[in-house]
Amino acid sequence: MDKNATRYSVQLYIYDLSRGMARSLSPIMLGKQNEMHTAIVAYGDEFFFGGEGISSCPPGGTMLGPPDTVVELGETEVSEEIFMDYLSSLGESTYRGDRYRLFEHNCNTFTNEVAQFLTGRPIPSYITDLPSEVLSTPFGQILRPILDSIHIAPPGGNVINGGRNI
Repeated sequence: MDKNATRYSVQLYIYDLSRGMARSLSPIMLGKQNEMHTAIVAYGDEFFFGGEGISSCPPGGTMLGPPDTVVELGETEVSEEIFMDYLSSLGESTYRGDRYRLFEHNCNTFTNEVAQFLTGRPIPSYITDLPSEVLSTPFGQILRPILDSIHIAPPGGNVINGGRNI
């Protein structure tokens, strides 16, 4: 990454957490596929939100390995310093680890907000709409109490701040 650059590439990394199982099981049980973890890649690092708060790592550096899909979101003129201040603020308030909720406030919520901050555009709606689509199914309603207790935190990242406060 060129430290003198004024425009920085912004990417969305999409991971299949089930490693293919959700593709075959989710449509049968939920009528939808639900297997996505997302992260933002900018300034030479990958940033994501989970049960530990906001974390970062080298791109593809979590235990999930390389992403299954990469979406080019565009470029930003926001400096890395301003971005890190922004993440620090989010990590102390909106995106603390104890605020993680699998369906309402998750990695996809985070990447959508960060993408809009950096590029002015949201992530694809098929990702942001998925939780409400899953919860609208009968099986999604049955599973909701169990799924609400799950806190996903891909191993391999360095927590920026905002870890779980329990």
